[in-house]
Amino acid sequence: MSSYKDTLHMPTTEFPMRGNLGQTEPLRQAAWREQSVYQQLLNKNHNRPLFVLHDGPPYANGDIHMGHALNKILKDFVVRYKNMAGFNAPYTPGWDTHGLPIENALTKKKNINRKAMPVSEFRALCSAYADEQIARQKEQFLSLGVIGDYEHYYATNQPAYEAMQLQVFATMVEQGLIYKGLKPVYWSPSSETALAEAEIEYHDHHSPSIYVAMKVVDGKGLVDGAEIVIWTTTPWTIPANLANCVGPLIEYALIDADGRLLVVGAQLLDTLTTQLGWKQVQIKQRFHGAELEGVTYQHPLYKRVSPVIVGDHVTTEDGTGIVHTAPGHGADDFLVGKRYGLDVYSPVNAQGVFDADTGYEGQFVFDANPVITEDLNKAGALLGQRDVYHSYPHDWRTNKPIIFRATSQWFASIEGLKTKLLDAVKATHWMPAWGELRMTNMIKDRSEWCISRQRVWGVPIPAFYGEDGTPVLDPKVIRHVASLVETHGTNVWFEREANDLLPKGFQHPSSPSGLFTKETDIMDVWFDSGTSHHGGLVPFGYDNQQVDLYLEGSDQYRGWFNSSLSTFVATHGTAPYKAVFSHGFITDEHGKKMSKSMGNGIDPADITKQMGADILRMWVASVEVQQDVRISQNLLTQVSEQYRKVRNTLRFLLGNLHGFDPMKQVTIQDMDKIDQLTIAQLHQLSNAVQDKYDAYSFDEVFRLINQFVSDLSGFYLDFTKDILYIEAESSLRRQSVQTVYYHITDTLVRLIAPMLPHTADEVLSYMPDPAAAFAQLLDMPARVEVDQALINLFENFYTLRDDVLKALELARSDKVIGKSFEAKLTLTLNADWKRYVDSLATNLQQALIVSQLEIVVADVASYTIEITKAQGHTCDRCWQVVETINDGLCKRCESIVR
Repeated sequence: MSSYKDTLHMPTTEFPMRGNLGQTEPLRQAAWREQSVYQQLLNKNHNRPLFVLHDGPPYANGDIHMGHALNKILKDFVVRYKNMAGFNAPYTPGWDTHGLPIENALTKKKNINRKAMPVSEFRALCSAYADEQIARQKEQFLSLGVIGDYEHYYATNQPAYEAMQLQVFATMVEQGLIYKGLKPVYWSPSSETALAEAEIEYHDHHSPSIYVAMKVVDGKGLVDGAEIVIWTTTPWTIPANLANCVGPLIEYALIDADGRLLVVGAQLLDTLTTQLGWKQVQIKQRFHGAELEGVTYQHPLYKRVSPVIVGDHVTTEDGTGIVHTAPGHGADDFLVGKRYGLDVYSPVNAQGVFDADTGYEGQFVFDANPVITEDLNKAGALLGQRDVYHSYPHDWRTNKPIIFRATSQWFASIEGLKTKLLDAVKATHWMPAWGELRMTNMIKDRSEWCISRQRVWGVPIPAFYGEDGTPVLDPKVIRHVASLVETHGTNVWFEREANDLLPKGFQHPSSPSGLFTKETDIMDVWFDSGTSHHGGLVPFGYDNQQVDLYLEGSDQYRGWFNSSLSTFVATHGTAPYKAVFSHGFITDEHGKKMSKSMGNGIDPADITKQMGADILRMWVASVEVQQDVRISQNLLTQVSEQYRKVRNTLRFLLGNLHGFDPMKQVTIQDMDKIDQLTIAQLHQLSNAVQDKYDAYSFDEVFRLINQFVSDLSGFYLDFTKDILYIEAESSLRRQSVQTVYYHITDTLVRLIAPMLPHTADEVLSYMPDPAAAFAQLLDMPARVEVDQALINLFENFYTLRDDVLKALELARSDKVIGKSFEAKLTLTLNADWKRYVDSLATNLQQALIVSQLEIVVADVASYTIEITKAQGHTCDRCWQVVETINDGLCKRCESIVR
């Protein structure tokens, strides 16, 4: 037997089978930076239409986690794709820097006593710490392959940013949207500050619930001598009770319960009888709540006499149908109390400790619950008690329960913007679609935004107070302060006296002598980030215009999406975004929330070092991100296997492009029909993938590419080996197949570049005469009208092929043949199928990878398949079984070799 191995054109490429991504990706990323690839990208696209994805700033504290990785990689998919799809799509990363976490990090991690130093000195340490965290996170985002203008990022502690924020605030003051008021707000005793709704998390919590009877003083001849029964899960608010509220249309009953006259909701009587263990209950009278208005009662712990009032917020879902009302400790209580002229009484300080007036001085509110309950019991007012397990608001930073506490705070009016806000929501494209309803409901249910915080690390509220305590909020003064901040930073507010911050010669009726004091509160950090679109992106010329896309986690409906909408509608009348895309959260493979304490967390840095950023990016592309997504080492291993298949397919394509000259491509018209079919399928893939990129359906992009690669390997790449390895190097048939391979490789590089930029660059570097040095500098493939007729023509062929493959497998298991080249295929076709096969104009023997093919025309339903062992001699070069050989070669190989 002669060896003709050297006459075969076997795949040749230095593209490695193993990616070793953890080692090679950092080198590639360094090259991107050294060669300013991002700037090259902007230069290439500078005349194209602008597309802006505005980066919601992550908080600058600690290493990034998997949620950060998911978010940034999704954004990078968009930015890279848009830059390749005919747009100029700059990306400016941003960071949120103010607020409690950094204060806590300095005091706890670095043992800094903030009360032992000037405020400005502590703030300087906070700013330096934030800058350190930004530098650290920047490198971590870069390690994920996320491109952007990292040299000109925006951060909320930058003086220019802070000054811009104050300018936005001044505009809202001009519009009458900012005011100060005493209202109950979410208050965190653990953080000693007011909280925004976005800073609240709900966790299951045990609370004591009590039933309390309060003696009627003036029953209006209706309930004289009775007691009004209320129920509460916050016994600590009983000292602040100033009224009891009934529903005007709710039916109430005066009952005799074991000899005690009580007033309760009639609908709840059966439940109360069971819960309070009453033996004998008799209804004495029924009436509606409106008839009880004006009845008075005495507080069970004090001599205070208070009224029964009417409110529409009262229900009979639980409790007694009568709501204990403390206007200083509840939103509904405050509103109904305001209508009746009640005091906003809140005898609790910033630490959640009672004052002396209550008789519980120095006690923390939650610790006082059992003490107050016992005092009510001693007073004969306690009817019953039980623990309830319910969802209760917690401070998202300390994970400790909050309280509602009336304090003097600064507010931004939502009520005054509501119509415009709702119109802006309606004009926005929400992905998923339910985002519109979610945001709409949030706005409908909200009247104001508490924007003040009792901390020091943040942007000061630029308000002054006259000698009589009147707050001075003047837009001209605020803009003057903004100019100082732009030059000196916000520390100027804490370093200078009030009069040194005011414009020269400033006067106000509240201060005849011209002496002022300054506000000590800072702005809510959501106001910081919510103004990011107003001034953080000036370098690219789209400041103060609607951007194309906001892309964040679904928690940002009540956070950044919301605060950005409020500030932009207030200052520009429209939403800051044309579209909003929200994604879910990361869980482990069992659907449990990831956390270090549970030991189920995965560090993205570990993944990039061990497996590579492209594996992590491929995982992001593989999941449906608009719901919560699962990740684990097992799932990443599965993704790694899918990556390996894509990589090996690309390696096979590159190996068979060895020696190919792209300048000598075969035109489609001169190709075999099955080559034309593959080109048509490639065009179909390209168009579909770009449609899915446009729709942000990255999991569909992943699915389409993987399915194409699988189908390609299973058919076209398989049968064309016989052409590429065997045919003469310069033959038209071989060059035609190489042309198809070149188009496939070039198209796949472009289509995967947004998702797998490192791999795309690597493949591109091994292509003959690459079109660019970096894949991201390429454009997406041009959209081509697909030859659908040709694709439809081959549908029946695939059915036939599947049946042939099944027959070959059966023959193999029956030991009729070993390899498929040992097979003779006999196809018996009816006349219609014979005409169909002829219309394919394809070498079926080659396409079906058998050595011998016989076609018989007969009167059959469609076709029959018979597999027998091919008779003859095996060619030493192409391994096909033929009738005759010469010196080990079939006629085809002999003509090529000789």
